[in-house]
Amino acid sequence: MDKVLAGLFVVLGGIGFILFLGFLLAWPVMALWNGCLVDAITGVKEIGWLQAWGISILCGFLFNRSTTKSST
Repeated sequence: MDKVLAGLFVVLGGIGFILFLGFLLAWPVMALWNGCLVDAITGVKEIGWLQAWGISILCGFLFNRSTTKSST
């Protein structure tokens, strides 16, 4: 029983850490979007944390620099 609770605590702690890290990485995107784009461009609405997190993930997919070594 104690091992089950310890495992559950580790899993929930890991999920909490990932959410906290996601918030820390998405917060600058949200702050820049809401602070700069909303005032500069008409029609752009403010975004929330979850939308900023999605933009961060999308940009990570689109602008990921992957280097491969060719064996020549």
